[in-house]
Amino acid sequence: MKRLLKLIWAASFAVAAFCQSAEAQGPGITPEAWGAYKAKFLDASGRIVDDANGNISHSEGQGYGLLLAYLANSPADFEQIWYFTRTELLLRDDGLAVWKWDPTVTPHVTDTNNASDGDLLIAYALALAGSTWKKSEYIEAAAKMAQALLSHLVINSGGRTLLLPGASGFDSPDRKDGPIINPSYWVYEAIPVMALLAPSDAWQKLSDDGLALLRAMQFGPRKLPADWVSLHRMPEPAAGFDAEFGYNSLRIPLYLVRAGVSDKALLARLREGMTAEDGVPATIDLTSGKPKTLLPDPGYRIVNDVVACVTNGTKLPESSQRFEPSLYYPSTLHLLGLAFIGEKHPECL
Repeated sequence: MKRLLKLIWAASFAVAAFCQSAEAQGPGITPEAWGAYKAKFLDASGRIVDDANGNISHSEGQGYGLLLAYLANSPADFEQIWYFTRTELLLRDDGLAVWKWDPTVTPHVTDTNNASDGDLLIAYALALAGSTWKKSEYIEAAAKMAQALLSHLVINSGGRTLLLPGASGFDSPDRKDGPIINPSYWVYEAIPVMALLAPSDAWQKLSDDGLALLRAMQFGPRKLPADWVSLHRMPEPAAGFDAEFGYNSLRIPLYLVRAGVSDKALLARLREGMTAEDGVPATIDLTSGKPKTLLPDPGYRIVNDVVACVTNGTKLPESSQRFEPSLYYPSTLHLLGLAFIGEKHPECL
């Protein structure tokens, strides 16, 4: 116990130093924007409602909600979201969160597997909030989740350090073509904080190998990564999943720029590949290269607008600067993009 307390104390100081550095993003969401978001998606119980997915809640949404509440400098809302998360999702015995909670069935947890992107987002938000608001219990919870991720989800395979999407179902013996990865689960801005919470060289390797894979995964005419990729041999779209650059992958460029990745060739390839006519993003069939679903919502379009700002200094169009919540996922991406540009690239506003 004393050793654990010392590690948490050290992590608290390390995260505080990170938050004070130029790398970390502080609060940057306006009260008006956050008020509109939470009025539509934050239930009184503290759960973030995915209104395009049967009004379920999931660990990803709770992690996003925590991060947005932190960026909106709203400790009360943060605690409300954290209460639901810890009481309704942190039910596994390995320190990770169950990924799915459905209000229409009892029991509400319909799948006890975890989702590593949700776990990363939750731990990251807890660490930032705990450091900024001097809440040691948040730091302690973040450190436990970071250690659980390191122990159960960060693996070495074929000379690469990888992030499994979940504790079960994505590697042998569950999958003969495993390991299976989802490139959009690498929340790059969170990885340095995980390394402070649960020190290990594996975190830097995870970040480096994730970026190397993104550079290598150029599937189909548009040279894009797939949502789900088998690394059993050469990287290839995983069997049993649509071979597409889908809703998952749309957030990859946003994650890259928020983490300070400045690889213009990579960012330009992703931006060009995911864009259909008139600059509208789309999900892409990787085999044919044809758009599957056009996504004109400003919450999707802002991903390309943020990349254009970072790489070319292009100002955000008015439609991206104005936040009006639509559906949970694009609205979340919209706020993450606006918060980043507002603090790191105000010249684009």
